[in-house]
Parts: sequence; C-alpha cells; structure tokens
Amino acid sequence: MSTSTSSATRPSARPDDPVAPVTRLQRSYWQARDTWTVTKRNLRHFVRQPRLLVFSTIQPVMFVVLFSSVFGGVAGDALPGDLSYIDFLLPGLFIQSAAFRSTQTAVGLAEDLERGVVDRFRSMPMSRSAVLAGRTLADLTRSIAIVLLMIVVGYVIGFRFTEGVLSAIGAILIVALFGYLMSWLFCWLALLVPGAEAAQTAGFVIIFPLVFASSIFVPLETMPSWLAPIAAQSPLTHAADAARALSVGGEALGPALLTIAWCGGLLAFVVPMAVRRYRRIT
Repeated sequence: MSTSTSSATRPSARPDDPVAPVTRLQRSYWQARDTWTVTKRNLRHFVRQPRLLVFSTIQPVMFVVLFSSVFGGVAGDALPGDLSYIDFLLPGLFIQSAAFRSTQTAVGLAEDLERGVVDRFRSMPMSRSAVLAGRTLADLTRSIAIVLLMIVVGYVIGFRFTEGVLSAIGAILIVALFGYLMSWLFCWLALLVPGAEAAQTAGFVIIFPLVFASSIFVPLETMPSWLAPIAAQSPLTHAADAARALSVGGEALGPALLTIAWCGGLLAFVVPMAVRRYRRIT
C-alpha cells in the first residue's frame, strides 16, 4: 500500500490510454476518496457498537452535571464578577472531553493493528495516509457531536452563550481544532506503543496531568504558586481560555491565536511523523 497512485491500481487518465500517467490532481482525488471511505468505515464501526456509543455519550453528560455540582460551590466563589461556575466550566469541559476522547483514537487504531484490519488495508490499492486521516476525521466528527450534546445539557442546567452566534461557532471550531490535534497525537502514540491496553494506559498517564494542570476546572489564581505559571503555559489552558472567552466573554484574540499556533505547529510535526511511523510498521 503506498501513498502514490499508479496506473495499475487506479483508473487511467483517459479510457483509451490504460498506461497514461496519473496526474497530481488525480492522485489527490484518490487520496481524498480513500480517506472518506475509511472515515465512513470508522463511523459505522462506532455506531454499530451500542455499548461504546452509550458510554461515549453518557460520560460527557456526567462530567457536565457532576463537576458543576461538586465544584460549583467552592470554585464559584473565586470567579470574577457575576460569572456563574457553569459558564466558566462548560467551555473548559469541551476541551477536557476532546482530550479524553482522543485516547479512544489510540485504542481504536491499536485494535485495528492487532486484529489485522490494517493488514487488509495494506493489501488494497489505497493511500497509506488515508488510514490515519480517516481515523482522525471520524473522531473529529464524533467530537463535534459530543460537544453539541454537552451544549444541550449545559443549557438545561443554566449555561448560555452570551457573545452571539458567530462567537459560539468560533468556540466550537477552537474545540474541534484542538480535538483534531489530539487525535493525531494519539494516533502517533498508538503506533509507538504496542497493544490497545498499553496505548490506553499511556494515553491517560499523559493526558491526566495536562488536563488538571490547566484552567479547565478552576481559575489559575486559585492554584499553588509553583503550579500556576506552568498551567498558564499549557496549550490546554490557551484552548480553554479561548473557548471560554468566545462563549461567555473576555479576551479571546490572544488565547485563540496561541491555540491556533500550538495546533498548527504540532500538526505540522506530528502528521508526517505518524504517517512515517505507520509506513515503517506496515
């Protein structure tokens, strides 16, 4: 299986010329089509697993309800102005949910490697990068769907977007970009760590301290003096602050630009590294 497309595996440029070279445009078309095929396969696989579907939707709802109830009384007193804790919390939970869900990207890819699904892909005339791109696009679709569900639950318990429709869409796009980055990072992790169980364990070991050492749950001012400066530089803090400002007000431009810079820079590094690693092991 190769990222390049040959005349032996793809239709020729003209019906009457079976050995015509494939153009760059045709190669891009087939790569996009392969990616879409793998994306649909992963989405169908998710929908056809009722237990995975149920737990993937129940978990973020539980996070919204439980965290707002448990921490609302304590953390709410530290918030500036008349900002309610659910308004502070929910945009951060969007980021937390995207980060935690990315571990499922690693688990799903590791399971495909263990079960021989990737070997079947390798025997087909398709783009290698489509396997990883399709996985991450499917998880991006799931991530956006979960965020919309969390918004519905948040509205039931008092959350409101206060900055208008465009800002609300901007907040969702920030979360989607961050979730897409995390999916690629955990794709790479799954290719480095053998086995689905090991990939899941390694994923949680990495993501837990990053999530809690950020502004997702509490303002940085409430943290110990040694931890607050570290949390202030975390990309999760930038993403949570950007989503929060776009949702309920505040300085949005700086955190949004930092989030875009972090995501763009890391994607430019991790995508080719993941594809290169995938080629080596397959």
